[in-house]
Amino acid sequence: MTSVLTRPASAADGRAQPVVFERDLDVLSNDPVNGEYMRLVLAAPREMLDLCRAGQFFNLLCPSLGGETPYLRRPMSIYGFYPERGELHFLYKVAGAGTRALAQLRAGDALNVMGPLGQGFRIDDDWQRLVLVARGVGLATLAPLALEANRLGRHLTAICSARHPDLLMSIDYFRELGAEIIPVTDAEGTSSLEHLEQVIEERIAGPGIDAFYTCGSNRLLTLLQRIGKRHGIPGEIALEQQMACGLGMCHCCVRPFRKGDKTVQLRVCREGPVFDIQEAMPW
Repeated sequence: MTSVLTRPASAADGRAQPVVFERDLDVLSNDPVNGEYMRLVLAAPREMLDLCRAGQFFNLLCPSLGGETPYLRRPMSIYGFYPERGELHFLYKVAGAGTRALAQLRAGDALNVMGPLGQGFRIDDDWQRLVLVARGVGLATLAPLALEANRLGRHLTAICSARHPDLLMSIDYFRELGAEIIPVTDAEGTSSLEHLEQVIEERIAGPGIDAFYTCGSNRLLTLLQRIGKRHGIPGEIALEQQMACGLGMCHCCVRPFRKGDKTVQLRVCREGPVFDIQEAMPW
């Protein structure tokens, strides 16, 4: 397919809108990382990768394979982007028709992608000690954040949760980037909210925490909102949501957020998927 470069019109407030690519990319590899998840690596041009930011996503046009024909694109968080290597990485769980089709891709196949899309994470200048809290595939969304924290010389603590130690993901990756790793699992009885709160409170009382980051989990959102309010610690959350277009036109992904004393309706794909952690509303 011929490469298409789309530059949306300026927003009503005059802000420049992001560049969005639609392009067929070659598959470099598509291999299991554990019993539930697979990592898809695509060859991507530098002009695309230079625009990627931690927390953004792509809309993938899943192929028609094995008798299944997924209709809508699948939004997928960026797991890694490496302009110097020309690689774009995604981590996914095989759960439905779209991801079953993705799992059949092999090196040399082509996959149509659209992106990068959405608003990414920010790391303010005075946020020196960062704490990342995530579970399961949420760790994939936060992996590029660890890379950015390392590049900026920030201290990162990664609290990684899963049902079982074998399902903990990105541990080695985070460790290679200099992060302090705190694994918690259901199997070991360490993943309860009570234990997580104790661990976080110990970090606040000790070296301190300047910002929280999390992804997708309602339980973790409410926990970090409560601790953040108690201690005045800001943070951000990357939200997961059903999407259709991924560009903000269909309004399929609208959900409520707090803005001061008001509730506003925002599009997760356009105004997010990363939001202020105190503005996100539990669901």
